[in-house]
Amino acid sequence: MKILFVGDVVGSPGREMISEYLPKLKSKYRPELTIVNGENAAAGRGITEKIYRQFLNDGANVVTLGNHSWDNKDVFEFIDDAKQLVRPGNFPEGTPGKGITFVKVEGIEAAIINLQGRTFLPAIDCPFKKAEELVAKAKSRTNVIFVDFHAEATSEKQAMGWFLDGKVTAVVGTHTHVQTADRRILPNGTAYLTDVGMTGPYDGILGMERGAVIKRFQTSLPIRFEVPKSGRTQLSACLVDLDRKSGKAKKIETILINDDHLFISE
Repeated sequence: MKILFVGDVVGSPGREMISEYLPKLKSKYRPELTIVNGENAAAGRGITEKIYRQFLNDGANVVTLGNHSWDNKDVFEFIDDAKQLVRPGNFPEGTPGKGITFVKVEGIEAAIINLQGRTFLPAIDCPFKKAEELVAKAKSRTNVIFVDFHAEATSEKQAMGWFLDGKVTAVVGTHTHVQTADRRILPNGTAYLTDVGMTGPYDGILGMERGAVIKRFQTSLPIRFEVPKSGRTQLSACLVDLDRKSGKAKKIETILINDDHLFISE
C-alpha cells in the first residue's frame, strides 16, 4: 500500500500545481491514499470550501490544515460538515472541526491525524498528549495511521517521530515549507520526514513575494506578505510504502517538482 502526501499548498500557484500534477503523480505511483495539506491554499492564509472541494476533485482523499486553519473565516461555515478535512487535533476543546478522520481505500481503513507543535507557535494543548489519545482511537480501528505534524522546530518534529515510532505508519512534518533530506524508517517501522516542503511559488520566500520578506528583515517593520501571482512554481511531496496489514512503513521517498528537479528522489 502507498500513501502520497503533498506539502503545504500556497495560494493560486500551489492550487494550479495540484490540478496539473496530482493526477499525473497518482497515475505514475498509484497510491491508495492521497493527502494534501491545504492550510495556506487561500491566498496563503487558510482555506475555503471551494478550494477544499477542488482538492478532492483533483484526487485528494483527505485535506489537512495547521496554524492558519482559521485565517479565512469561510472555514467556520463548513468545517464541521467536511468529513475529509482535518485540523490540528490539539486545538482546545470546543474548537470546530476534528483532529482525526478515517477513510476506507481498497478495503483498508486508514486514519489521518493532524497535530500542531508549540515551539515558536501559539501555546495550544500538548501535541504529545493528544497524539497518545488520537493514536489509541485510531488503533481501535486500523494499523494504518498517518500523522501530519505541523510544527516549526526540527527538534520538536524529531521528538514526535521517536515518540510515535512503532505506533503509527508515518510522521511527516509540515509548516516550514522547505523539504528536508532526512527521510528514514525509524527502528520500529515508522516513516519519518522533518518537512515535506511546500507547493506553490518557486522563486518566492516560503511561498511569499521575496521583496516584502527581505524588507521585513531589513527594517523590522510590519509588512503584509502576499503570494506572487506569476512566476515559476514547484510541488513538494513524499511517498510512503507500507505493509497494509501491520501498518509498518517499508520505504519513504521524496518528490520535488520544479525547474531543477523532476518527480522522485530515490
